[in-house]
Amino acid sequence: MNTAAWKVSRSDLAAWLDSLAAEATLLAPRRVEGVLLYRPVSGSGQIDWEYTRPALSAKEFFFPPTERLFEIRKRGGEVTLTETLPEGRAVLFGVRPCDARGLLTLDALFLNHAPADPYYARRREQTVLVGLACREMQPTCFCTSMGGAPDDDAGMDVMLYETADGYQVRAVSERGAALLPSGWTPADEVPPPARRSETVYPLPPRAAWPSHFDDEYWQKTAERCLSCRVCSYVCPTCRCFIVRDEALEEAGRFERIRCWDACMGENYRRVAGGHRPRAQAGERLRNRIFCKFYYYPEQYDLGEAPACTGCGRCVESCPVNIDITEVLSDLGRPA
Repeated sequence: MNTAAWKVSRSDLAAWLDSLAAEATLLAPRRVEGVLLYRPVSGSGQIDWEYTRPALSAKEFFFPPTERLFEIRKRGGEVTLTETLPEGRAVLFGVRPCDARGLLTLDALFLNHAPADPYYARRREQTVLVGLACREMQPTCFCTSMGGAPDDDAGMDVMLYETADGYQVRAVSERGAALLPSGWTPADEVPPPARRSETVYPLPPRAAWPSHFDDEYWQKTAERCLSCRVCSYVCPTCRCFIVRDEALEEAGRFERIRCWDACMGENYRRVAGGHRPRAQAGERLRNRIFCKFYYYPEQYDLGEAPACTGCGRCVESCPVNIDITEVLSDLGRPA
């Protein structure tokens, strides 16, 4: 891959994005009733340029909170199914490195684990990721402890770095290179490095996790947990879902929809008869942490990479201040 870079002004970048918006769906950081989210924009004028990190990750575009998989029609003795695969090219601009890494983690399940999920796969195939490096790590960010970085280009197609007079732009993939216009000025300087946190949270060795399974620590820490599930919903890598059929207004019409679920919910995986396999909050907290750092990496061949990007959204969102970095620090202390 050609590692050539270009320097562009804010106005040049805005003009490029406006041209993309005329050809494809352009999504970018945008304020919606005061909340910063990745949302469709009609042009560069709707983009929030001074953002830090959207409240929800880019996951919600590729794996929506609720989506219709197909429609079911019953007419007499005939039943027909109409699938609703997503269509149309999209460009997702302003993706933070932690969110791109989150998509790589989801790829391990939805793309690389047969059979691939057709809805997720179609969106990934049709969407180009244009990343923007962070200026600095926020107080709740810990991406460097998870193997990432505020200026990491892993998973991107195009990567942007802010400079004193605009941006430096670099193509990371072939389809990213194909998206860039001609005529931009080549850049010969190195982009300024992002400011990083000096705090590092060392991960317990993978082999050490089973020894913590029966620790009293889980129940003690979860005593204040409300089972509100916000930690799962804001997470870039949580991917649990439920599927249900719902009747539509017209007789004989139904839709099958897929919705986010969360292992922190009291009724998660409840079975016939009402049995809940993880009835206690401590059991659910343990499962969430083990899934991030032991179960999912082992099952989907992530190597030493955890299923956590260090974005810090769960730390910011938890109403009772259960902090995943504190959990890692506690588990990492010598017994």
